[in-house]
Amino acid sequence: MRILVLGGTGVISRAIISEGIKAGHEMIALNRGKREAQFQVLPEIIRADWSDENMYREKTRGLDVDVVIDMLSRTPEDAERTLACFGGKTHQWIFTSTCCAYKKPTQSFPIRESEAELWNDPIYTYPYEKARMEQFLFTRQPEDREPITVIRPSLTYGEGCSNIGILRQNINVFRRIQAGKPLLVFDEGKTIFTFTFAPDLARGYLACCLNPKAYGEAFHIVSRNQMDFASYYLCFGKIVGCEPTFVTIDSEALYNLDPVQFEHIWFEKRFDHIFSIDKIKSAAPEWEPEITLEDGLRHMLVWWEEQNIEPLKEKDELEDKLCALGKPLEG
Repeated sequence: MRILVLGGTGVISRAIISEGIKAGHEMIALNRGKREAQFQVLPEIIRADWSDENMYREKTRGLDVDVVIDMLSRTPEDAERTLACFGGKTHQWIFTSTCCAYKKPTQSFPIRESEAELWNDPIYTYPYEKARMEQFLFTRQPEDREPITVIRPSLTYGEGCSNIGILRQNINVFRRIQAGKPLLVFDEGKTIFTFTFAPDLARGYLACCLNPKAYGEAFHIVSRNQMDFASYYLCFGKIVGCEPTFVTIDSEALYNLDPVQFEHIWFEKRFDHIFSIDKIKSAAPEWEPEITLEDGLRHMLVWWEEQNIEPLKEKDELEDKLCALGKPLEG
């Protein structure tokens, strides 16, 4: 297949390109070239600003691809531009939404695509805009338009990511454990979440490409790594051979301290996130998540060290301050 990825430098999009090349597909990335992404085999790259309608239209004029994967659209207006200004020909559109677009708390577990309502409160902007984008795509798609598929990733890690750890501390998590410093958890670390790694998710995207069972459908594509946040941090400790200690603060208290910094905890992560993968397995039975949390985190630690990524001093200082406010978590 010839697959155009709108993006190509983010965590998920670079994994889609890498996994697509491994699978023998012809991968094309459209981006501004302002961030560097390393690939063992370089894809074809189109340098363009997707937000510039004239440039986007001109740079894709006459382009013939099988699938366009949009990693950039966030709002209905974004999605409309992707559809309207693409200057070439495609047979399928895949748009990226998010699992946090589900209304919280969900009414059943595991969460199934057909049963969960979408977020409808603008107070949390990101899922609200993604939910509106989905509604636009599924209710206003012209009948003569090529089929659309929506994919909702959950919390996804991979090379280049900056969202590992409750405070998005990344390599700081490992370094604090090694230094004997406590880690902050919220609500005693009891919330269960799903942790996915980008190569698994990327193979799920590819399994939806030119797959008639994916046309007109929305899928969450996630791993089987489901555990509470305390157990999640214990996995970091296992990797470095040191058992971490914890300090806990209530999620409401964190949100009141800094609504911007901790909105992702208050509106999203304080709720359990346990997903069924029955729908994607039905549409693409060959797809199976393979990367365990331990293997994925080991890979991230190696990648950080290879890239000479240093702990962020401001994140470490913030965690010190918050731990001083919290309560030690026993056991």
